[in-house]
Amino acid sequence: MRLDEDSAKLLAWRREINAPFFQDLTPVEARAAMTAARVAANVAPPAVKEVRDHSIVAPGRAIAARRYAPDSTADDKPGPALIFFHGGGWVIGDLDSQDADCRAIANGAPCIVVSVNYRHAPEHKFPAAAEDAYWATLWVADNGERLKGDAVRLAVCGMSAGGNLAAVTALMARDRGRPRIKYQVLIVPVTNYAFDTASYRENGEDYLLTRQGMEWFWAHYLATPADGANPYASPLRAPDLREVPPAFVMTAEHDPLRDEGRAYAERLREAGVPVFYQCRKGMVHMFHGSRALRDTARRLALALAVP
Repeated sequence: MRLDEDSAKLLAWRREINAPFFQDLTPVEARAAMTAARVAANVAPPAVKEVRDHSIVAPGRAIAARRYAPDSTADDKPGPALIFFHGGGWVIGDLDSQDADCRAIANGAPCIVVSVNYRHAPEHKFPAAAEDAYWATLWVADNGERLKGDAVRLAVCGMSAGGNLAAVTALMARDRGRPRIKYQVLIVPVTNYAFDTASYRENGEDYLLTRQGMEWFWAHYLATPADGANPYASPLRAPDLREVPPAFVMTAEHDPLRDEGRAYAERLREAGVPVFYQCRKGMVHMFHGSRALRDTARRLALALAVP
């Protein structure tokens, strides 16, 4: 099957640096490998107007966050606020791993972006990451004026495991009655604890993210396999998806997670939730390409334009 140019370059670059597969590493080694790959890529991040780190005080813990103000933000006019959750299978990643993506989305939408460094597995099992994601979203909603963000135009966004956390946060906000989220952006999201789809069979070995890799991530994230049936771990298993925010769901053709992302979009649509679904042809799981980010920013701009 033909690969998109960006995806082909990414796979070639990983072969060139002999990047290991996650399932062959410990969590500590995987985190170090991800950091080394990011440094080796040496990509200059887009300039934004302001970047500021925050510490969100939560019960019994502090959650690190980073706020990005787009280069077009007016000082006297709050912009839409987006809470961003990085990818990494709930095990790896941090505020630096998708710094460039957050900057590109902030400028492209434009909107205030608050990136959240939720607790990671296996040190903190499910539902720690999900609870951090929800708490951080609540904090942004309650501190809109301080952050110069419009809490009425509030969205959640994430990639991969971050997409899972964005979907779960939208479910939690509905179930708990607040905050009101206007839009959710789910990019190559994990939505189900299962490995039996056609996309797992087609893409589970040769396209960067593997079936074994996903089994490794889930094994670290869940305290027991039974937790995988919880809708706050597997949002596709939620019995009712009515009254969650409208969504933009993006999947990649050569991604084991493609079918569960599409299935979640279909479940949302069946529940009466407005959904725009897009499958990026030729792309692998960790594409993070400029075109995909432009699509994300454009969808956010449309969804959040009106209070």
